Amino acid sequence: MKLMKRNQLGTSELNISEIGLGCMSLGTDEAQAERIVHAALERGVNFLDTADLYDSGKNEEIVGKAIRGRRQDVVLATKVGNRRIPGKEGWVWDPSKAYIRSAVKESLRRLQTDYIDLYQLHGGTLDDPIDETIEAFEELKQEGVIRYYGISSIRPNVIREYVKRSGIVSVMSQYSILDRRPEEEVLPLLADNHISVIARGPVASGVLTEQGGAKVAKGYLDYSPDELIQIREQLQRLVKNDRSMGQTAIRYALANPVVATAIAGASSLEQLIHNTAAGDAPALSDEEIEQICSFSKANQYTAHR
Repeated sequence: MKLMKRNQLGTSELNISEIGLGCMSLGTDEAQAERIVHAALERGVNFLDTADLYDSGKNEEIVGKAIRGRRQDVVLATKVGNRRIPGKEGWVWDPSKAYIRSAVKESLRRLQTDYIDLYQLHGGTLDDPIDETIEAFEELKQEGVIRYYGISSIRPNVIREYVKRSGIVSVMSQYSILDRRPEEEVLPLLADNHISVIARGPVASGVLTEQGGAKVAKGYLDYSPDELIQIREQLQRLVKNDRSMGQTAIRYALANPVVATAIAGASSLEQLIHNTAAGDAPALSDEEIEQICSFSKANQYTAHR
C-alpha cells in the first residue's frame, strides 16, 4: 500500500489519510464500486465515508463487501439521523436516542463489521434533543460499538452547541474555494477546541476541475456563471505540471491545519486516481493562498442559522 500523509482526527487515536473517499458517488454497480474502493486503498486512502441514507442503505452494503478482509486497513465513517418510514417515500429527521441505537445495528449489519470508527450525526438543528443525541453517542462509545463520534453540519449554531456540550472529534463541512463560509465562524472555533474538519465538496461538484466548464451554467452558491468562468480562468494560472486545477482546489481545502482530510467523491477509476494524486501534488504556498482569497469570495452563512 502506498504511503499517503495522515493526520490525527481531533483528539482521537484515528490517523486518517489527508485524501479520503466519499462513497456517496460510488453508484450501485457493485463490481465497479469495489474496484474504486480497492484502488483507493492501494493509493494510501484509509478513510472511507458513507451514510445509511445513501442509496437507501445499499452504499453501506457495497462498502462493507469491498472492505471484507481489509477492515484493519480502514477508518470507517458512516452517518445517522435520517429515518425511513416503511411504505412512505423519503426520510424523516430523527436524532432521538432510540433511533440512533437501533440504526447503528442496521449500519453494522450492512457494513459487516462489529464497530464503526467514526459515527456522525447527519445534520441537526437547534430544535433537536441535543443532550439525548449526545447521550446515545456516548453510550455507544462506552459499549465499544463506535470508537468516536462527530457531526456533519453547515449550521454554525448547531456546531457551537456540540463543541460546548459533547465529545465530538470532527465536523464534516462543505468547504472549498467557492464555499469559504467555514473560514470565519467555524474553522477557528474548531481549531481552538482541537476538533478536526472533514472537508467535503473540495472541487465544488466538479466546477473546480478541468472538465468542469460545462457545470458553471447553474452557478454555485452565490456565484453567477460569469463569476465562475472568471474564477476558473484565475485558478488555471495556479496550475502546475504536477498539480491540476482540481488538485489545486483539493490542496486549498487542506491548507488550513484544522482540516484533517478532504473527501472527494469518485464515480470512476479515473476520478479516483486524479483525486488521490492530490496527495502527491505540491502544497499551496502562502502567496498562492492569498491569490485565491483575493479572487474568490469570503462568503458567509446566511440561511442556516
